[in-house]
Amino acid sequence: MKDRKISLKVMALDLAVVRLPPAAPFPVWAQVGELSSITRTPAELSVVCAAHAVPPGTPQVEGPWRALGVDGPLDFALTGILAAIATPLAAEKISIFAVSTFDTDYVLVKADRLAAALACLRAAGLDC
Repeated sequence: MKDRKISLKVMALDLAVVRLPPAAPFPVWAQVGELSSITRTPAELSVVCAAHAVPPGTPQVEGPWRALGVDGPLDFALTGILAAIATPLAAEKISIFAVSTFDTDYVLVKADRLAAALACLRAAGLDC
């Protein structure tokens, strides 16, 4: 990624990461806000959505998270984008949750670590 400057945009909405049983239907409540992602695996249905949309009493919820979106669209041939973001954050002990789409990548950090994450990424030369 030395030939391309990585630019990140902070998304305004608090997000939640939710774990549902693998056979659960895709939740209608998750399809709210500027970012939502639903992924089914044999072990779970993982949901990223607006924190305020998660129904009360949902048992496995993590958050709030804030999303940093990579300015895209990104060519599939590009390499090292997530590593360029994750490596400096890992050095500062800031955990991430990554979501990729056809056009770009999103890196979620816990909302209470957002300021530290932005400072860390700016120090690493990223534009955010």
